[in-house]
Amino acid sequence: MSKAVAPSGLSLLEIHKKAFVEEIKVINEFEPTKNKCLVADETSYKLLMSVMEEAEVLSLPKMRNIYRLEQGNRTHNDDSWVCVYLLTPNDFTVQCLLADFNRERPRYKGAFLLWTSHRDDRFVQMIKNSVNLRNSIRGEKMLPLNFYPRESNLFTTREPTSFFNLYHTECQNDQLIDYHLRELARKIVCVCQSLEEDTPIVRYGHRDPTRRDADGQAIQQYDNGVSRLAKRLAIMVQQELDRAEEERYRNGVQPPERKGRPQGVLFIVDRTLDLFAPLLHEFTYQAMAHDLLPIKDGEEVSYNIEITTAEGTTERKDMPLTDGDKLWVRNRHMHMKDTIEKLMADFQSFLAANKNFTGNKEQQNTSLHAIRDMMATLPEFQKQKDEYSLHLTMAQECMGRFEKLKLPDVALLEQSLATGYDEQGQDLKRPATDLIRLLDDPALGPEERVRLIALYALYRDGLLEGDIVKLIRHAALQRQDEDVVRSLEKLGARVVKSLKDSKARTSMDRKPRSPAKPGVEQDDFSRYTTAVKSMLDGFVMGNLDDRAFPYVKPELAQQTRTGPAPAPTNVRNVGLATTWSRARPSGGAAADSKQRVIVFVAGGATYSEARACYETSQSSSCSVYLGSTHLLSPGMFLRQLSELNYRRGDLHLPGDQPPKQIPRAVADPDPVYVPRPTPPPQQAMQRPPPGPAPGAAPKPPTAEMSGLKVHHQPQRPYYEVPEKKKKKRFGMF
Repeated sequence: MSKAVAPSGLSLLEIHKKAFVEEIKVINEFEPTKNKCLVADETSYKLLMSVMEEAEVLSLPKMRNIYRLEQGNRTHNDDSWVCVYLLTPNDFTVQCLLADFNRERPRYKGAFLLWTSHRDDRFVQMIKNSVNLRNSIRGEKMLPLNFYPRESNLFTTREPTSFFNLYHTECQNDQLIDYHLRELARKIVCVCQSLEEDTPIVRYGHRDPTRRDADGQAIQQYDNGVSRLAKRLAIMVQQELDRAEEERYRNGVQPPERKGRPQGVLFIVDRTLDLFAPLLHEFTYQAMAHDLLPIKDGEEVSYNIEITTAEGTTERKDMPLTDGDKLWVRNRHMHMKDTIEKLMADFQSFLAANKNFTGNKEQQNTSLHAIRDMMATLPEFQKQKDEYSLHLTMAQECMGRFEKLKLPDVALLEQSLATGYDEQGQDLKRPATDLIRLLDDPALGPEERVRLIALYALYRDGLLEGDIVKLIRHAALQRQDEDVVRSLEKLGARVVKSLKDSKARTSMDRKPRSPAKPGVEQDDFSRYTTAVKSMLDGFVMGNLDDRAFPYVKPELAQQTRTGPAPAPTNVRNVGLATTWSRARPSGGAAADSKQRVIVFVAGGATYSEARACYETSQSSSCSVYLGSTHLLSPGMFLRQLSELNYRRGDLHLPGDQPPKQIPRAVADPDPVYVPRPTPPPQQAMQRPPPGPAPGAAPKPPTAEMSGLKVHHQPQRPYYEVPEKKKKKRFGMF
């Protein structure tokens, strides 16, 4: 039975949020009386909203409004407001920033600049050349926020198009890939600095592209440079770390104390490290749901279900799948069978604690259908009801797809092709026969057929051209499906081999079998160990091969993982030393004594690899964090393989787009704010004086009329000239 895998170590979500909130507190200490507004560019706004809601930002002291940098007419009621800029450094954001101050009437009296990552020297010079902006800056600082925390130990850069930058043939040997790798390196450094690992030991995955025939002789292998991607990125990361260290030294910023914590390690690998993982069916809850269900995976991860409202009506609603959902966090890495049992047990405990909502106890049922129906009778517990409804619905729909597509049979063959062994641990005898049998089954959809053929090609380390065509035709697949299989060659795999190499050994002959771990139940559907998991296991055990994962700085290879922590030489906050900056408080990230290991998978990471990092964090003395350009479901991996055959111009890559122009609304002057005149106070209606008492003769107002003049001229306003004194002034103005 699989166990729940809890987050371990510091949460990237909390670190990200705390960094911004603490900086606003410092700014308020420097400017305690002035109201403030936040202005963020599009990227920075998304970075902040990935960990906070707008309402949380506006609840901070003195924070009165949030604006987008690209928006014009950012007017407010008081010209004395101070602006806090949250900016991701690039040409567009710097130009928009300058436009706010290079005007006759600057938008704000003062500005605090918070950069989400390192800004180039040319941006610094552009700011210095703006007199108005330079004189308005109250402080400037770099906060390492330029990445998207997705879970406590998982982050991405939200760049799915990175797959094409790295592996599309038209992007090789191009300045586009160099620029992209440099940007990735800076974002990875932001993660290191957020975790207070300013000087991690950098290692990278090395794959020898040389293929050998059955006699062990080297043969020519198609290689478009992908075998060197991880090394190129790792070198750039090391350069950025060294640059940050030099800048810290110039600014005299003291590094944080490790307090006995071992020096962190950063592993840089790319998708070519393991091509089996994104093709396999996984049966843990999170991986299975993302594989089989239409989960929305954009700025927010959510699943659309039909819920019953407190009023008893039904509606469809997007339910988020985040770390705020405790049911999701507790169950996402468990096997689906165990997840269902845990959900049903938790729900029964919930009912036991609320016995007045259990209904007729004699009719209680423990089936998924019965529990879902019972949820509709609990309007008083709307939040809990929605969460249970979400996960019970997802579990039920996953199992429906599991049975409809006959995934047990498919998964057994997939695991055998990926490991090279059958369920009994024996060498495969007739994998081709088993493959044909499954391809003949009408229950399998096109995606399952493509995945099986791709796995078979990887297992055989290439197929004859004629065999590929026969398999595609036998599976009744289309030309675009064939392109998916052939695109694996662009990731360094061998899909087609010549007749003289037909007896070449399979890729499994070079892949040792993963031994069964004592005390760990082996599941026939989960026999394959991902390359990331094997790498982490080797690192924890201290026997990771230095040739497969070299050091960028070989001299650091002698530093043992459990040895004394070297004196840190760098710091995360790289920027101008300002009067409002202060050192990072003790505690927080520095208070955790576990060694931090960061794994970055360029080109997309899988949910099985994410689970491996959580499992290693829980079972070892390391806190492991996984990052990638994006997360891959099998369906997305197949789509991206297919799109590798598109022309580069049809992919609309961000790096191929023309530079963004400053919106006219940003450059145009703001309308002058004119306060409305205060209306005069209304005078209370005066009551007439009481009349004479009844029977008394009226008295003339002799005294009141004593000052009355017959020729009195009423007082006129100072601007009104009496008619008889007006003179003609023609032509004067």
